[in-house]
Amino acid sequence: MKKLLLLAVLIPMLAFSQNDGSKLLSMSEITVKPGHDSQFIAGVKMEEECYLKNKGNDKWNIWKRVQGEGTMYVMTGMMEKWAEMEKEDAAGKECRMKVLDFIMPHVEKVNYNIARTMPEVSKATPSEGTKLVWVSFFRVENGTVFNDVIKETSSAIKSAEGSTRGTWYSFAGGGPDSPDYMVSTPFKGYADMDITRDGVWKIYENKHGKKKTDETRAKFRASLENSWAYLYS
Repeated sequence: MKKLLLLAVLIPMLAFSQNDGSKLLSMSEITVKPGHDSQFIAGVKMEEECYLKNKGNDKWNIWKRVQGEGTMYVMTGMMEKWAEMEKEDAAGKECRMKVLDFIMPHVEKVNYNIARTMPEVSKATPSEGTKLVWVSFFRVENGTVFNDVIKETSSAIKSAEGSTRGTWYSFAGGGPDSPDYMVSTPFKGYADMDITRDGVWKIYENKHGKKKTDETRAKFRASLENSWAYLYS
């Protein structure tokens, strides 16, 4: 997943695997200059065409944030093993100038993060046909309590529906305003979002009763410093 060597050197796109079966997801949040969206997309397509022409085989996803200020894209990718970091990406090197000449002039800023998957509270397999993801971010005061609640609620959802609804990640470092955790919930399209389903706390209450639900929800809220969410297509 040297791939970006799309934003080689300038936007490192790296992700790594852990011995416990989790993986690290790399995320480059790219804010595009106002009025430069079409030029940016054209540049990305040029780099992609170059990469494929040079027989590059790394994989990545590009998501566009639906809400929020300005135009932001998020490029994500994963690797299976640390050793893959040592592999040569000749195609990426060949296409480096495409990035410098046709992508970076349209980029206002880049924010790079790495987050580790949390398999024990996440969907076992990726959802097919995903076109949208609802991503909730959390900055926490008490990670131990937060994780305990996530395990309990995820277990309740799995018991009721056969699987958890999303994929959880814990962030590896970051700035003072970076999140500590996030959960990504997939949807096949906007119509899929209109389907009414019980919320997490309703499912938890159905299994454990109102008293324990109120106690667990209070613990969860007390563990948080802040939370926010965005939809990505």
